[in-house]
Amino acid sequence: MTKLNQIIAVEKGIKSDALRQLGETHTSLQKPGLLAGIARTYQPKDEEGEQLPPESTRVQVTSEEVLRQTAATLTRLFDVTATKDWANTEADADVRVDGEVLLSAVPVSYLLFLEKQLADLYAFVKKLPVLDAAEVWSFDDSSDTWRTDAVRTIRTKKVPRNHVKAEATEKHPAQVEVYYEDIAVGYWTTVKFSGALPARRINELAGRVEKLQQAVKFAREEANGTQVTDRKTGDVVFGYLFR
Repeated sequence: MTKLNQIIAVEKGIKSDALRQLGETHTSLQKPGLLAGIARTYQPKDEEGEQLPPESTRVQVTSEEVLRQTAATLTRLFDVTATKDWANTEADADVRVDGEVLLSAVPVSYLLFLEKQLADLYAFVKKLPVLDAAEVWSFDDSSDTWRTDAVRTIRTKKVPRNHVKAEATEKHPAQVEVYYEDIAVGYWTTVKFSGALPARRINELAGRVEKLQQAVKFAREEANGTQVTDRKTGDVVFGYLFR
C-alpha cells in the first residue's frame, strides 16, 4: 500500500515534469512546418521529357497525437493529486504533549496551519518586553503589574550662605563671598511599576510553544504515514475531454 508521505514526495516531481512536457508540446504546435506534409510526383509531357523523382515531406506532429500525449502526461498528475487530496480528508493524528492528548484526530491541513501559527507565536513570545534585571520586582495584584519596593531619597535645595572673608574697616567694606549649601527639604518615596514580564516567564512560554511545535510535527508525520487508496480520475476526465 502507498502512504501519504510517499505521494507528497513524488507529487512535486510529477507536476514539474508535466509542466515541462506541456511546454514542449505547446512549442511544437507553434511550428506550422511540423504539422504540414506534402507528396508530389512529376510526369513529363512526352516520353522524351526529363524524368524527376517524387518529392514528399512527412507530417511530424498531429493534433490528435498531441491530445493523446497531453492526456497521458496530465493523467498521472491528476491521479496523484486526487490521491493526495482524498487522503488528506482521511488522514489525521492526535497531538500529544507529555503523553497527554491535547488535540485528537487532527487532519493534516489543520496540522499544517498549526505549524505556521506556532512559528509566528514563537517569534511573538521571544519579542515580549523583559523586566529590568537591575531591579527587584514583585507582582502587585491591585494594579495587575510588577512593582519594586519603595525607595526613599532626599530632596535637597540649594540655600545661599555668606562667608566673610574680611571684616569691614573704616576704609573698606567687609569682603563677603556667597556660596550655596544643599539643605534637605523633604523626601521622595519612589515605587516603579512595569507591564513587562520576568525573563523566566518568557522562557517558560517559549518552551511551551516549542514543545507544542514538536508535538504538531510528530502528529503531521504520523498522519502523513496513513495508507492511501490510489485514485484514478485522469482517465475519466480526459476520456470525456478528448474523446
